[in-house]
Amino acid sequence: MAILKIARMGHPILRRRAKPVGDPTAPEIHRLVRDMLETMDDAGGTGLAAPQVHAPLRVVVFFVTGTRAAREGDDSPDERAVPLTILVNPEIEVLDDTPFLGPEACLSVPGLIGQVPRPRWIRYRGYDLEGEPVEREATGFHARVVQHECDHLDGILYPQRMTDLSLLAFTSEGSRRQPGENLPETSGGEPPSEDEVLQSHDR
Repeated sequence: MAILKIARMGHPILRRRAKPVGDPTAPEIHRLVRDMLETMDDAGGTGLAAPQVHAPLRVVVFFVTGTRAAREGDDSPDERAVPLTILVNPEIEVLDDTPFLGPEACLSVPGLIGQVPRPRWIRYRGYDLEGEPVEREATGFHARVVQHECDHLDGILYPQRMTDLSLLAFTSEGSRRQPGENLPETSGGEPPSEDEVLQSHDR
Protein backbone atom coordinates (compact mmCIF):
# COMPACT_ATOMS: atom_id res chain seq x y z
CA MET A 1 0.00 0.00 0.00
CA ALA A 2 1.04 3.59 -0.55
CA ILE A 3 0.00 7.09 0.39
CA LEU A 4 -0.82 8.87 -2.84
CA LYS A 5 -0.52 12.54 -3.72
CA ILE A 6 -3.86 14.33 -3.55
CA ALA A 7 -4.73 16.58 -6.49
CA ARG A 8 -5.75 20.09 -5.49
CA MET A 9 -8.24 22.48 -6.99
CA GLY A 10 -6.87 23.75 -10.29
CA HIS A 11 -5.37 20.44 -11.40
CA PRO A 12 -6.87 19.38 -14.77
CA ILE A 13 -7.74 15.86 -13.57
CA LEU A 14 -10.30 17.33 -11.15
CA ARG A 15 -12.19 18.88 -14.07
CA ARG A 16 -12.47 15.71 -16.16
CA ARG A 17 -15.19 13.09 -16.25
CA ALA A 18 -13.75 9.81 -14.95
CA LYS A 19 -13.92 6.61 -16.99
CA PRO A 20 -16.05 3.61 -15.98
CA VAL A 21 -14.22 0.61 -14.55
CA GLY A 22 -14.48 -2.44 -16.80
CA ASP A 23 -13.81 -5.06 -14.11
CA PRO A 24 -14.18 -4.19 -10.41
CA THR A 25 -12.42 -7.44 -9.48
CA ALA A 26 -9.22 -6.59 -11.39
CA PRO A 27 -6.02 -6.60 -9.28
CA GLU A 28 -5.17 -3.04 -10.30
CA ILE A 29 -8.51 -1.82 -8.93
CA HIS A 30 -7.83 -3.63 -5.64
CA ARG A 31 -4.41 -1.94 -5.44
CA LEU A 32 -5.94 1.44 -6.18
CA VAL A 33 -8.55 1.00 -3.46
CA ARG A 34 -5.93 -0.04 -0.89
CA ASP A 35 -3.90 3.04 -1.67
CA MET A 36 -7.01 5.23 -1.55
CA LEU A 37 -7.89 3.89 1.90
CA GLU A 38 -4.40 4.53 3.23
CA THR A 39 -4.36 8.00 1.68
CA MET A 40 -7.81 8.86 3.09
CA ASP A 41 -6.80 7.80 6.58
CA ASP A 42 -3.49 9.64 6.44
CA ALA A 43 -5.27 12.82 5.33
CA GLY A 44 -8.05 12.49 7.91
CA GLY A 45 -10.87 12.36 5.36
CA THR A 46 -14.27 10.70 5.43
CA GLY A 47 -14.30 9.99 1.70
CA LEU A 48 -12.09 9.95 -1.37
CA ALA A 49 -12.64 9.63 -5.11
CA ALA A 50 -10.12 8.12 -7.49
CA PRO A 51 -9.59 11.33 -9.51
CA GLN A 52 -8.38 12.99 -6.31
CA VAL A 53 -5.38 10.66 -6.37
CA HIS A 54 -4.77 11.16 -10.10
CA ALA A 55 -6.65 8.03 -11.21
CA PRO A 56 -9.40 8.98 -13.72
CA LEU A 57 -11.68 6.08 -12.79
CA ARG A 58 -15.19 5.88 -11.34
CA VAL A 59 -14.27 4.63 -7.86
CA VAL A 60 -15.12 6.18 -4.50
CA VAL A 61 -14.57 5.15 -0.89
CA PHE A 62 -16.35 6.68 2.10
CA PHE A 63 -17.74 6.13 5.59
CA VAL A 64 -19.61 8.08 8.24
CA THR A 65 -19.00 7.61 11.95
CA GLY A 66 -21.94 7.77 14.33
CA THR A 67 -20.35 10.71 16.11
CA ARG A 68 -19.99 12.68 12.90
CA ALA A 69 -23.53 11.90 11.75
CA ALA A 70 -24.95 13.03 15.08
CA ARG A 71 -22.92 16.24 14.92
CA GLU A 72 -24.37 16.93 11.47
CA GLY A 73 -27.91 16.47 12.80
CA ASP A 74 -28.74 12.94 11.60
CA ASP A 75 -31.00 11.68 14.37
CA SER A 76 -32.36 8.54 12.71
CA PRO A 77 -30.59 5.42 14.09
CA ASP A 78 -29.95 4.01 10.63
CA GLU A 79 -28.24 7.23 9.59
CA ARG A 80 -25.83 7.53 12.48
CA ALA A 81 -23.08 5.37 11.05
CA VAL A 82 -22.24 4.16 7.56
CA PRO A 83 -19.66 1.36 7.26
CA LEU A 84 -16.63 1.83 5.09
CA THR A 85 -17.98 1.51 1.55
CA ILE A 86 -16.10 0.86 -1.67
CA LEU A 87 -18.23 1.80 -4.65
CA VAL A 88 -17.27 1.19 -8.28
CA ASN A 89 -19.18 2.83 -11.14
CA PRO A 90 -21.66 4.54 -8.80
CA GLU A 91 -24.93 6.05 -9.92
CA ILE A 92 -27.23 8.37 -7.95
CA GLU A 93 -31.00 8.68 -8.17
CA VAL A 94 -32.54 11.70 -6.42
CA LEU A 95 -35.62 10.75 -4.39
CA ASP A 96 -36.26 14.16 -2.81
CA ASP A 97 -34.69 17.21 -4.40
CA THR A 98 -35.59 19.52 -1.53
CA PRO A 99 -32.43 21.62 -1.01
CA PHE A 100 -30.57 20.70 2.16
CA LEU A 101 -27.88 23.21 3.14
CA GLY A 102 -24.90 21.89 5.04
CA PRO A 103 -21.14 22.28 5.50
CA GLU A 104 -18.64 20.59 3.20
CA ALA A 105 -14.87 20.50 3.06
CA CYS A 106 -12.61 18.63 0.67
CA LEU A 107 -9.10 17.21 0.66
CA SER A 108 -8.67 18.73 -2.80
CA VAL A 109 -9.74 22.18 -1.55
CA PRO A 110 -7.68 22.40 1.66
CA GLY A 111 -8.27 25.08 4.25
CA LEU A 112 -11.79 26.00 3.15
CA ILE A 113 -15.33 25.03 4.10
CA GLY A 114 -18.58 25.97 2.40
CA GLN A 115 -22.32 25.68 2.88
CA VAL A 116 -23.58 23.56 -0.01
CA PRO A 117 -27.19 22.81 -1.01
CA ARG A 118 -27.78 19.14 -1.79
CA PRO A 119 -30.82 16.92 -2.38
CA ARG A 120 -31.92 15.55 0.97
CA TRP A 121 -32.75 11.97 -0.04
CA ILE A 122 -31.07 9.79 -2.65
CA ARG A 123 -30.67 6.20 -3.76
CA TYR A 124 -27.22 5.14 -4.91
CA ARG A 125 -26.01 1.98 -6.56
CA GLY A 126 -22.77 0.55 -7.88
CA TYR A 127 -20.52 -2.48 -7.41
CA ASP A 128 -18.13 -3.71 -4.76
CA LEU A 129 -14.71 -5.23 -5.38
CA GLU A 130 -16.23 -8.66 -5.99
CA GLY A 131 -18.41 -7.25 -8.74
CA GLU A 132 -21.52 -7.64 -6.58
CA PRO A 133 -24.18 -4.93 -6.78
CA VAL A 134 -24.52 -2.42 -3.94
CA GLU A 135 -27.70 -0.38 -3.52
CA ARG A 136 -28.74 1.86 -0.62
CA GLU A 137 -30.93 4.81 0.18
CA ALA A 138 -29.37 7.70 2.05
CA THR A 139 -30.50 10.90 3.71
CA GLY A 140 -28.80 13.68 5.63
CA PHE A 141 -25.03 13.63 5.98
CA HIS A 142 -24.78 10.15 4.46
CA ALA A 143 -26.43 11.47 1.28
CA ARG A 144 -24.19 14.53 1.32
CA VAL A 145 -20.99 12.48 1.49
CA VAL A 146 -22.05 10.22 -1.38
CA GLN A 147 -23.03 13.16 -3.59
CA HIS A 148 -19.81 15.01 -2.78
CA GLU A 149 -17.60 12.04 -3.69
CA CYS A 150 -19.55 11.16 -6.83
CA ASP A 151 -19.31 14.78 -8.01
CA HIS A 152 -15.56 14.24 -8.27
CA LEU A 153 -16.22 11.57 -10.89
CA ASP A 154 -17.88 14.19 -13.09
CA GLY A 155 -15.24 16.87 -12.62
CA ILE A 156 -17.20 18.90 -10.06
CA LEU A 157 -15.86 20.38 -6.81
CA TYR A 158 -18.21 21.47 -4.05
CA PRO A 159 -17.69 25.25 -4.56
CA GLN A 160 -19.31 24.78 -7.99
CA ARG A 161 -22.46 23.59 -6.21
CA MET A 162 -22.64 26.61 -3.92
CA THR A 163 -25.31 29.21 -4.59
CA ASP A 164 -23.92 31.77 -2.15
CA LEU A 165 -20.14 32.17 -2.13
CA SER A 166 -20.34 34.41 0.92
CA LEU A 167 -20.78 31.10 2.78
CA LEU A 168 -17.31 29.92 1.70
CA ALA A 169 -14.80 30.43 4.50
CA PHE A 170 -11.41 29.39 5.83
CA THR A 171 -11.30 26.64 8.41
CA SER A 172 -8.52 25.37 10.64
CA GLU A 173 -6.78 22.08 9.98
CA GLY A 174 -7.61 21.08 13.54
CA SER A 175 -11.31 20.69 12.67
CA ARG A 176 -10.65 17.67 10.48
CA ARG A 177 -10.48 14.08 11.65
CA GLN A 178 -6.92 13.25 12.63
CA PRO A 179 -5.20 10.18 11.10
CA GLY A 180 -6.13 7.02 12.95
CA GLU A 181 -9.06 8.59 14.81
CA ASN A 182 -12.70 7.54 14.33
CA LEU A 183 -11.94 4.80 11.86
CA PRO A 184 -14.85 3.34 9.87
CA GLU A 185 -17.52 1.62 11.93
CA THR A 186 -19.16 -1.66 11.11
CA SER A 187 -22.79 -2.33 11.92
CA GLY A 188 -21.57 -3.73 15.22
CA GLY A 189 -19.64 -0.57 16.03
CA GLU A 190 -16.15 -2.11 15.84
CA PRO A 191 -13.65 -0.30 13.62
CA PRO A 192 -12.17 -2.73 11.04
CA SER A 193 -8.63 -2.56 9.76
CA GLU A 194 -8.04 -1.93 6.07
CA ASP A 195 -6.93 -5.57 5.71
CA GLU A 196 -10.19 -6.76 7.25
CA VAL A 197 -12.21 -4.61 4.88
CA LEU A 198 -10.40 -5.99 1.85
CA GLN A 199 -9.61 -9.57 2.86
CA SER A 200 -12.84 -10.93 1.38
CA HIS A 201 -11.82 -9.51 -1.99
CA ASP A 202 -8.38 -11.08 -2.10
CA ARG A 203 -9.27 -14.69 -2.80
